[in-house]
Amino acid sequence: MLIIPAEKSLDWKNPPWMTLALMLACLVIFVFYQGKDPRLLHTAVQHYLDQGLDRLEAPIYETYLEREIRLEGEADRRTDLEAFRETVAAGERASLAVTMLMDRPFFDYLLANRDLLMNGRQRQYWTEARVPIQQNLINEISAYEAGLVPAEPSLYTLVSYQFLHGGWGHLIGNLVFLFLLGFTVEKALGPGRYLLAYLMCGVFSALIYTGFSWGSKIPLVGASGSISGLMGMYVAFFGMRRIRFFYFLGVYFNYFRAPALAILPVWIGKELYDYWAAGSTGIAYMAHAGGLVAGAGLILLLGKGWFQAREAFHEPEQEEQDRQFTHDYADAMEALARMDFTLARKRFEALWRDYPDRPVVLEHLYQLAKLRPDLAEYRQRTRELLNQYLKLQQPDNLLRTWQEYLELGEAIHPLEAEEHNRVLFAALRQDDLKVAEKAFARVRDTGHRELVREAGRLLADEFGKRRMEPKANEYRLLLKTL
Repeated sequence: MLIIPAEKSLDWKNPPWMTLALMLACLVIFVFYQGKDPRLLHTAVQHYLDQGLDRLEAPIYETYLEREIRLEGEADRRTDLEAFRETVAAGERASLAVTMLMDRPFFDYLLANRDLLMNGRQRQYWTEARVPIQQNLINEISAYEAGLVPAEPSLYTLVSYQFLHGGWGHLIGNLVFLFLLGFTVEKALGPGRYLLAYLMCGVFSALIYTGFSWGSKIPLVGASGSISGLMGMYVAFFGMRRIRFFYFLGVYFNYFRAPALAILPVWIGKELYDYWAAGSTGIAYMAHAGGLVAGAGLILLLGKGWFQAREAFHEPEQEEQDRQFTHDYADAMEALARMDFTLARKRFEALWRDYPDRPVVLEHLYQLAKLRPDLAEYRQRTRELLNQYLKLQQPDNLLRTWQEYLELGEAIHPLEAEEHNRVLFAALRQDDLKVAEKAFARVRDTGHRELVREAGRLLADEFGKRRMEPKANEYRLLLKTL
């Protein structure tokens, strides 16, 4: 059963660049750095078989597996032993070679007990032939070179293992989940803190895994622990708020809503159950559990400080905003239809505060203010609407509103010279010289000499371009008197 949170939708206007960068890093490392692994392994197998080391080591390896089952309590090794015997019976030397070469604990066992396991000639031959293969080829494979080996942890491998993967399936699966979870957590934290939290979850995940696998020589690779950390952070940001989850069970899938943090113990419980009950699957369940705990812990402990979610993260999704706006707008229009102008004004003012990017709300406030052109509110709404039309590049609406104000409110509450000047520029862009001249007259009436000179030069130039010399000369003469 798979359960993943799916509350937020991706906004491609603000892409999750750090998530995409992490995905690219994993892909590039897998292709170009880990791309050498097949060649190294192939070369190691060839040398191993050419020198007949499989015939020397195979009997010892079978005894080694039986010993681990009997003395070390390694019950999972029974499957390995059965598979090994089947491979021997089938005569698949190359498969046997891969099995023994990639079993690092077996090599260490041979190295430590070669005096007991081999006679003098065998021991010398094995040392001269096998040890160089291990040191120069096997140890250069990415999992041993940069993976996290619980028996030999280091600060470097606590980070580097997070960018390695065991195959294309492992890589693609992790990249899908990294994207699905990463864009939401990155939106909450921002790219810098998101990267730090991602790596910290990976480190903590590795430490938990190391604690439960202490002494193991089998390397850990993959971003699963870090991605589990993203899942923990995701639900911690929402706390007990009900959010949407996607689930997949067999062939059936659907969505459900639940308190976000309530799913965290379900995830952790599943990983613990799989760890104790699933046996040897090659999946690092404790690393997943550690990542979940680390991610949730970072947010729950430091969520009001360093790892606090940005305000934009808690803003409702666009669809939810649209639904709320439609509801509130309908309420305001209903008050307007009843001619309850006081209530309508209050509701439209609230809408304008919450949705300053919706010009239709300001237009309603302007129309309501126009009912009392003697009040200063009409001038205020007119100025706001003129600025809105300038931003939206709607000169027709701008000129219409300006001329309407001249008729109703200019005599009581005059506009500033700069506002008339902006109308003049808009009229010139519309090639409406008549309105431009009217706006110039208003600028001139304000007594603002600098704006009058600037506007006069513009009109003189425009009339000159149209070869309307009498008009052009009129403004040139006017400029000389200023």
